[in-house]
Amino acid sequence: VQLQASGGGLVQAGGSLRLSCQASGFTLDDYTIGWFRQAPGKEREGVICHSNSDGKTYVSDSVKGRFTISNDNAKNTVHLQMVSLKPEDTAVYYCAADQADPCFLYHGTVYRGDYDYWGQGTLVTVSS
Repeated sequence: VQLQASGGGLVQAGGSLRLSCQASGFTLDDYTIGWFRQAPGKEREGVICHSNSDGKTYVSDSVKGRFTISNDNAKNTVHLQMVSLKPEDTAVYYCAADQADPCFLYHGTVYRGDYDYWGQGTLVTVSS
């Protein structure tokens, strides 16, 4: 069972990037999916998630209107599309999957929760 995140890189402020998270050993569509990020010296924070139980997508205030999540069921992959990137978006981005629990916002941020599986992280650097 594995989650493989990819697609990170260096982009200028205002640019776009698409991250991918491919699952092996289980079907992503059956799971709640979350994207998280951790900037240097900061705690890991939730960015966006899609809750399997209610079919809703929750977006943290910090990225609302700029980040979206989509599924490619044929490839068992979830994408994180990021536009209008800002230097403060610089972080290592992680995808995570949980079979049982929904996701939700807590004080405007996707709650981190206790996910079953985590990807290895992919670095996104946004230059000013």
